[in-house]
Amino acid sequence: MILEVTNLTMKFDNKEIFKDLNFKLEAGSMTTLLGPNGTGKTTLINILMNLLSPTSGSFKFADNVKLGYVPQFRNIDVEYPLSIKSFVGLNAPTFKNKQVRADIQQELEEVNLSAIQNTRMGEASGGQKQRAYLAQALLDKPNMIILDEATASLDPVAKEELMQLIQHLNQKHQMTVLFVTHDLPLAKKYMKEYLYLNHGRIEQGKMSEFEGDYE
Repeated sequence: MILEVTNLTMKFDNKEIFKDLNFKLEAGSMTTLLGPNGTGKTTLINILMNLLSPTSGSFKFADNVKLGYVPQFRNIDVEYPLSIKSFVGLNAPTFKNKQVRADIQQELEEVNLSAIQNTRMGEASGGQKQRAYLAQALLDKPNMIILDEATASLDPVAKEELMQLIQHLNQKHQMTVLFVTHDLPLAKKYMKEYLYLNHGRIEQGKMSEFEGDYE
């Protein structure tokens, strides 16, 4: 067990976002968090990342968990001066010794960016930029990664490239994945389990059996 959520409830003022959420994630699982807009998916992620405190209830990660996080695609201005390699290195110590430089190189290779590592981030495609964000997250050597609408705004090819990388990380490194998305076909293709959040309640099951009324 890598995460256990127990009776998690969240209210803002008098508005109840969700109540008594209970679910567990197994280590090495590939789970998508689904649900219509406004049901509290982002709130739930913010609680799990300790950015918000729940009104009541609790959650507990396994003792050895190290979280990585990849946000929704944020475009970077074309004039942005840093190279892809330097951008990835922003998540490393300022003093980059031999081991740190090797780690940066390893993650660039892991996300298939080593060949263009000297390209300016501002000149990279949307998919390349998002893979650079993923490489940044991987520098911390996480064993669980949260993708928060990370494929939104990407073109179909870039979405597939990113998800194939996530699948590779799961299969090669047994990385636990929690993927927040509205892209049901993509979730069905790559995820094994689902969490469906709607009307303040959560449902869990096998992705192959998902029949939720999505919108």
